[in-house]
Amino acid sequence: MFIFLREFWTFLRVRKKFWLLPIMLVTLILGVLLVLAQSSAIAPFIYSLF
Repeated sequence: MFIFLREFWTFLRVRKKFWLLPIMLVTLILGVLLVLAQSSAIAPFIYSLF
């Protein structure tokens, strides 16, 4: 996982594609929310956000 993050950061820095960073962060946060919403006690609170 850390190798992927290091390579991704190198890609962003070399190609000057820093605009991809917010997109990837939002995608990651939404993915974590979806995983948490499937089977947890906080599911009703997450559903109320959307």
